[in-house]
Amino acid sequence: MRPKFAGGVGIYFTMANFLSSAPVRAMLRWQVIATLVIAIVAGMWVGSDGAISAALGGSITVVAGLAYAIVITVRGARGRTAGGGDVAGPALVTMFAAEGVKIGAIILMLWGVITQYRDLVAAAFFAAFVITVLLNRVAFLVPNPDAAEADKN
Repeated sequence: MRPKFAGGVGIYFTMANFLSSAPVRAMLRWQVIATLVIAIVAGMWVGSDGAISAALGGSITVVAGLAYAIVITVRGARGRTAGGGDVAGPALVTMFAAEGVKIGAIILMLWGVITQYRDLVAAAFFAAFVITVLLNRVAFLVPNPDAAEADKN
């Protein structure tokens, strides 16, 4: 989707509806499904500690992704000019702020789980974490019908 800077919907439309966009919903759904599958496999492999470890590993990425989406959604309205057009500067600042929140959340949650959960099964934990991180990139492959509609206007 190319942003429209003079009265269009472009960047603002994408940010304001970030949580409800098809790619974001698909990414979160796939991350949750992957986390559940890995937790089930780890549970059958090493027991309940494996399942809990995998669930925690996958949940870190899901929660961090939700934090990113919330920052984008809350700060998205700041990308509007007084004349109603969109500007790229505030949108980029918002995206970098959201990415910073996401990375900070990941670091804090990784530290929290690794230091507090004594029976952590590292293989299950990191497998779920890495797979769900890689699924973040899948959002680019999902078409967004809302963005296509916005480009037509």
